[in-house]
Amino acid sequence: MSDSVLFGELNLDTNILRALTELGYETPSPIQARCIPLLLDGKDVLGMAQTGTGKTAAFALPLLGRIDLKAKHPQILVLCPTRELAVQVAEAFQAYARFLPGFHVLPIYGGQSYSLQLRQLQRGPQVIVGTPGRVMDHLDRGTLKIDKLQALVLDEADEMLRMGFIDAVETIMAKTPASRQTALFSATMPNEIRRITSKYMREPEQIKIESKTSTVANIEQRYWMIQGVNKLDALARMLETEEYDGVIIFARTKNATVELAEKLEARGYSASAINGDMNQQLRERTIERLKNGDLDILVATDVAARGLDVKRISIVINYDIPHDTEGYVHRIGRTGRAGRKGKAILFVSHREKRLLRAIEHATSQPIEPMELPSRDLITQKRVSNFRNKLEKVFTKQDLTYYKDLCSQLSDELTLDQEDLMAALLYMAQKEKPLQLPPETFAKERPARNSRDSDKSSKRPADRENRKREPSAEGKKRPRDRDRGNAEVVWERYRIGVGRDDGIEPKHIVGTIANEADLSSRYIGHVKLHDNYSTVELPEGLPTELLKHFQTLKICGKAMNLHRISENDAKPEGKKTAEGKSDSTEAKPARRKLSHPGKAKTFAARPKTSEKDD
Repeated sequence: MSDSVLFGELNLDTNILRALTELGYETPSPIQARCIPLLLDGKDVLGMAQTGTGKTAAFALPLLGRIDLKAKHPQILVLCPTRELAVQVAEAFQAYARFLPGFHVLPIYGGQSYSLQLRQLQRGPQVIVGTPGRVMDHLDRGTLKIDKLQALVLDEADEMLRMGFIDAVETIMAKTPASRQTALFSATMPNEIRRITSKYMREPEQIKIESKTSTVANIEQRYWMIQGVNKLDALARMLETEEYDGVIIFARTKNATVELAEKLEARGYSASAINGDMNQQLRERTIERLKNGDLDILVATDVAARGLDVKRISIVINYDIPHDTEGYVHRIGRTGRAGRKGKAILFVSHREKRLLRAIEHATSQPIEPMELPSRDLITQKRVSNFRNKLEKVFTKQDLTYYKDLCSQLSDELTLDQEDLMAALLYMAQKEKPLQLPPETFAKERPARNSRDSDKSSKRPADRENRKREPSAEGKKRPRDRDRGNAEVVWERYRIGVGRDDGIEPKHIVGTIANEADLSSRYIGHVKLHDNYSTVELPEGLPTELLKHFQTLKICGKAMNLHRISENDAKPEGKKTAEGKSDSTEAKPARRKLSHPGKAKTFAARPKTSEKDD
């Protein structure tokens, strides 16, 4: 099928097409163009494609059209490796189904309240998006029924294999009706995945999408991680400090383009929106204003800006991250044309990091992080611009009358010339002060290593050489990373995998964070040994969660996590030259931080946000 096909030509439900139009979708990506017709025909699909190629829409759009909205039971099950991806997929389903009355999608994942999920399951969602571990839990409890399932989707199957979920995935697949349709997507196709496809899929159609996208080398690409200040304020700071002629800002929806353009105009910028709701005449007039310099900033959707070629455009700002990597390439291609230099800035939330990495992989070019312009930098910029305006006035205007007026005002107000000039400067810049007020937003927290090094550099010399004494209770003093959790009681756990199994700390942290919904600041010290590892976790982990951890695998090896009690014998460790063991398990397993009597257990920990941004 040609990549130039439109969504309107793919026999999708009219209500779904209406949602796509509102979202600014017009042309499907290659994997969407190939998968949608096959899934509409009821065929099994085996897709090989990287993150960021538009896989979610490739399976969500055709499957949504086959849902019986009157039936209140799960009809589609999507398995994802992480809770972040599960939430994203669920949100995408909801966006595509905004005009489907009675539609309900439910994300379920580890760490979220069972009671909350049970209440939502009783509402009868038609689509379930979940991580394998939590889906298995509900199947075992009998709270999730998949006997009437019409379709099963495995998203990022290779990642689920890497995280040790493949056994759970296979168990779930075995519980689904033999008549269900299956779609499996994976960036790679290891033997385990191929075995599953041959066992549980019926003559699947194989689709492989090679990433062919590339970006222009003369475009400087940067991204800003959204935090500490709202996006509009951040955008205004960038526009004040970046050198540009013309700018295109990409927003995700038509309404967003209008709203953003109006807010920029209110701040004094020459901005206008362009989207699919505009008639051709108005669209052409807006573009012409941009070309001749009457307009500096264009806020556009992907569809409206397609094919736009304006030499003045020197910066492209992705205010909303694009849906896929190809969309990103098309967007930033509005600048840096015909050998000219260009800049591209991408706004990224924490939940969108995976898509950022996918864009870098697809374009084979790194996108460098950027910091927001500081208060001092903006002040310098404003003063410099004001100085330039003054210089033009001095050289081009006859100021004789105004000099006489200044002398007159100085005498009448009994002000010296300096005070009068200061007052006039204030009046001239009252609406947009030359000096910004002090920073009011939180700055990005530095990386742990840099933070620790800063602390150590500021530590007095006598403290540097002072031996760390144990507390009265024989507990360790809290490390820097623990001080924000001064009320946590830590327990040490043993994990049955170590260095010899190819394990790294990130594997342990990732598995625990995903299954227990723990922020990384609630995962303490991780120590690797040859054939086992230890990790500190908050006191009071639920028994059922501990049992669940024992069933999990890390990099294909059984996790077998269990608490080390204070009375446990010291595990056998690696012997040193002096015959001493390198194991640290003889130390107390529990470690209480400061503020005794106020310790929080796992059960009473602060609720972590479902969003990182």
